[in-house]
Amino acid sequence: MTHTYHITGITCSGCVAKVQSALEKVPEITNVEVSKEAGSARITMNKHVSTADLQAALDPRYSISMAPVTDVQEAEETRSWLETYKPILLIFAFIGCVTVLIQFQNDRFNPMEWMRHFMAGFFLVFSFFKLLNLKGFSESYAMYDVIAKRIPFWGVVYAFIELGLGISYLVNWNPQLTNWITLIVMSISIIGVLKTVLNKKKIRCACLGTVFNLPMSTVTIIEDALMIAMSAAMLFLA
Repeated sequence: MTHTYHITGITCSGCVAKVQSALEKVPEITNVEVSKEAGSARITMNKHVSTADLQAALDPRYSISMAPVTDVQEAEETRSWLETYKPILLIFAFIGCVTVLIQFQNDRFNPMEWMRHFMAGFFLVFSFFKLLNLKGFSESYAMYDVIAKRIPFWGVVYAFIELGLGISYLVNWNPQLTNWITLIVMSISIIGVLKTVLNKKKIRCACLGTVFNLPMSTVTIIEDALMIAMSAAMLFLA
């Protein structure tokens, strides 16, 4: 069963992550989707959990109450796949077009150089969104990443690793080491993503930090897998 609740006290993306994390720890709750804009939480549970129990799980600064079925959050369920993933699709299209245009200065298309420029753009843009709210990102990331679950500070480190990789690809610093780090880090990252998607858990994807409320899905798997494939190609085909 799924219910929608009103939540007051949510003022930032960090609050969203805290509320979602706290509610997901309540027994019988299988999925939580929190919206700062709507001031609501859509909670899926195996059996009914009282509002009092939900309130007890939250920090006193947050107040939760049952919302009518006409809540704004219900409207979000009608969003199409394209509307949901528009931000990430636009980012990939932008990076792809810019890096293809760079190739026009060459006599012929250089796939290795194109991949290097694409990965530079990818890591620089994605790390930028994570660094906008580093604390909020690390809290969201800890909900599914296999390392961040055990070492929460890994989320902070991960954002700066992405930034470092972006700069390294941009200036072509030590390509072999850069590609190995990418291959290892992204391979570890995709494990948590695969577990989440295969277990059909509907949680926020932290790939773009807390700026966009993107659900975890096969799009996230493709995103990580693409970086793994490109780094492996540059390692073994160069």
